[in-house]
Amino acid sequence: MNVDTLRFATAGSVDDGKSTLVGRLLHDSKSILADQLEAVERASCDRGRHTPDLALLTDGLRAEREQGITIDVAYRYFATPRRRFILADTPGHVQYTRNMVTGASTAELAAVLVDARHGVVEQTRRHAAVAALLRVRHVVLAVNKMDLVDWSETVFAGIADEFGAYCAALGVARVTAIPVSALTGDNVVEPSEAMHWYSGPTLLEHLETVPVTRDPDGDPTRFPVQYVIRPQTAELPDYRGYAGQIASGVLRVGDRVSTLPSGGVSTVEGIDALGEPVDTAWAPQSVTVRLADDLDVSRGDLLAPEDTAPAPTRDVRGTVCHLHERPLTPGQRVLLRHTTRTVRAIVEEIPSRLNLDDLAHRPSPGELVANDIGTVVLRTVEPVVLDPYARSRRTGSFLLIDPIDGTTLSAGMAETPA
Repeated sequence: MNVDTLRFATAGSVDDGKSTLVGRLLHDSKSILADQLEAVERASCDRGRHTPDLALLTDGLRAEREQGITIDVAYRYFATPRRRFILADTPGHVQYTRNMVTGASTAELAAVLVDARHGVVEQTRRHAAVAALLRVRHVVLAVNKMDLVDWSETVFAGIADEFGAYCAALGVARVTAIPVSALTGDNVVEPSEAMHWYSGPTLLEHLETVPVTRDPDGDPTRFPVQYVIRPQTAELPDYRGYAGQIASGVLRVGDRVSTLPSGGVSTVEGIDALGEPVDTAWAPQSVTVRLADDLDVSRGDLLAPEDTAPAPTRDVRGTVCHLHERPLTPGQRVLLRHTTRTVRAIVEEIPSRLNLDDLAHRPSPGELVANDIGTVVLRTVEPVVLDPYARSRRTGSFLLIDPIDGTTLSAGMAETPA
């Protein structure tokens, strides 16, 4: 049986019960080792609790973050007979909004937690906006602590409607709302007897069944070159291959491809995967590609179909989430890293900053500080080849890096050329 993998991120405001929910999900799906559970039971007993405090399963990493250690997103790996999971547990504090960007950047689903007593709050809207900006395909609203509002269907429906309307304004097509109690386990892994009015899936059931596979033929073919292989041995005197990971789409022997940004054109003569020749490869396979012509191709170049190749540009416009305490300002010199290519660039303009409360763009903010999301216009020294992020998360994303110390400053999502 072929078991696929779902990458998802959890987000929620402080004290919404996210740690307890993650702990409950791991505990009830039998994804905790016996010694881990024993340690939690001992720690809970030391704190005067008669039942295990499942939040302690993630408290260790959260404590590390509070001490300033660089681990700012806790990753958990677990599996059920139906699917494997990679869970990114992101911090809930407002000042760590940037860390949700890290956790959600590769996620296919975002689970946003809300305290049923408080409903949708500012940080809830922030998390929804970040998920929408990052084009996370599926959003789940987990309305937690339903036991503290007497399992009220009216309370749940009101929160679900408000959150759904906000997400619709963000362009999120569909939100799945699930009423849960992480403390008691209702609707986390097992269905709730207390909420007989709810007939939808439990959280785990939804995670197990939400579609994650995509037809690679529906995505543009993009192959960033990571390494040029030239063994120059007696057995392979003329071998020249270009190694890397297919970012999106399908690559076939016989395809006509452009080598970007130079613009050379050739035919895929061969594809080697795990040392064996294949006729077809698709994302995210790592392969070596051989071309029929001897072109000047090096690390950082991009192979794309001749008829759908993106145009190289030195003018880049995009939305960035600023990650560093050091502000981003117009005139600042940076490095722009896109797939395997890194080029020098200058921040020409910061036209606006996004206000996540009302989704309005504030013009000419002057700078972007940590956790700000705004629009930037960049001018690169050498051409880069980006797709709009709305079309491809892999080839539409980029990083801005400090050229002096290598610090990552901002994570960006390309729009149309500036």
